[in-house]
Amino acid sequence: MITGGVKRGEPRWRTALLAVPRTLRDDLWTAAADPLPRLSRPRLLARLPHAVIGVLAYATAIVNSDFLVHTYRLGPSLAVLLALCQSGALLAAMFRPIPAWWVSTAAMVFAAVAAESGLPGQVGFPWTEPGILVTAATYFLLALRVPPRIAAEALGINVLAALCCLKFLGRSPQENLTQAVPLLIIATVLGAALRGWRVARTQLVEQEELTAEERARRTLLEERNRIARELHDVVAHHMSVISIQAQVAPHLVKDPTDELTENLAGIRQNAVDALTELRRVLGVLRSEDPSAEGVRHAPQPTLGRLDELIANVTAAGLTVTTETTGEPHALSPGAELSAFRIVQEALSNTMRHAPGATVRVQLGYGPDGLTLRVTNTAPDGPAPPSPGSGHGLLGMRERTAMLGGELAAGRTPDGGYEVTALLPAPARTPADAGEDTP
Repeated sequence: MITGGVKRGEPRWRTALLAVPRTLRDDLWTAAADPLPRLSRPRLLARLPHAVIGVLAYATAIVNSDFLVHTYRLGPSLAVLLALCQSGALLAAMFRPIPAWWVSTAAMVFAAVAAESGLPGQVGFPWTEPGILVTAATYFLLALRVPPRIAAEALGINVLAALCCLKFLGRSPQENLTQAVPLLIIATVLGAALRGWRVARTQLVEQEELTAEERARRTLLEERNRIARELHDVVAHHMSVISIQAQVAPHLVKDPTDELTENLAGIRQNAVDALTELRRVLGVLRSEDPSAEGVRHAPQPTLGRLDELIANVTAAGLTVTTETTGEPHALSPGAELSAFRIVQEALSNTMRHAPGATVRVQLGYGPDGLTLRVTNTAPDGPAPPSPGSGHGLLGMRERTAMLGGELAAGRTPDGGYEVTALLPAPARTPADAGEDTP
């Protein structure tokens, strides 16, 4: 029985041997482009390897053509053509290494066949002395860009071709193989080692980028999770108010109809159900955050506690001044919470990254929104390292975007830092404000 083109019970060595021609064809019968990468630094020397290889190819072409004329006793035209083929293969190896290797090997074999049969015994054969150098450089460029297996296959075929030239052209096997083969092996191994180092470095950079992206994504999810936990109390409060009002409303109406009573009961039941679902969601959000247990029942802060926050950071050594413009008015609970957290994060970042700086907190109330501006001066000295920081700006942007506002943060001309947030927060009516106290 034949399975996958191989007879069952066939020896593994025979299967591997039969697969060699196909493997060699797949690896070496290609003209795929693989340009030699430029140096990344310094930029002025980015093309230095290409220039060095070009000079080497030019020099070896002159020396090799002279060697083929006077030592191999070839005609000048043929000698120049073969020398140009070998040096041109070196140039082509910078862009298409596999075709360049084919040209280099073919030029070596053709030069050996065309050489005069009565060469002196001390003459290098089948590689000329300049040919060894240019071939080694070609193999270095080949191994620099192809997998080590392919480079080893190319080297083996080249050495086998050289042995065939020695065998069928009646030359001694000891002639310059002892010089050429070690040099070719060293060039191939060096190129493969540099390729392995480059591949490892590229994979490391890619892994670092993936890690950074994953860290940023996780940080974003954690920050949104924290915001969701905080806003839960705000939403739950309003749902509780709706439930209580729906329960009390029938007692405020004289002789309420059955239809009104039924509708109000439905409103209350829907509010209770929604509140239950909110608590379940909050339980999921807090299940992986042990720190949330201590603040589960703590009220969410508002701008009314801003003086308390500033007093705390002032006690910690930070100089803070506040300024309020416009007519202060009640905001929605979500806007109050977000405004407080943005100021809190900005002050925390100042304490962490700008020790000794003076901070100015400005609140601008408008008819349609609240403008927050937290500005600090340049720090007195370098900030100590603070591992685990770096989420503040992300939280500010998430809170601002949640309300449909805008946030800008950046350096000031004097070396300080400024955070500006515009929160759409229309003034609440007295009736709306009264909902906060059931």
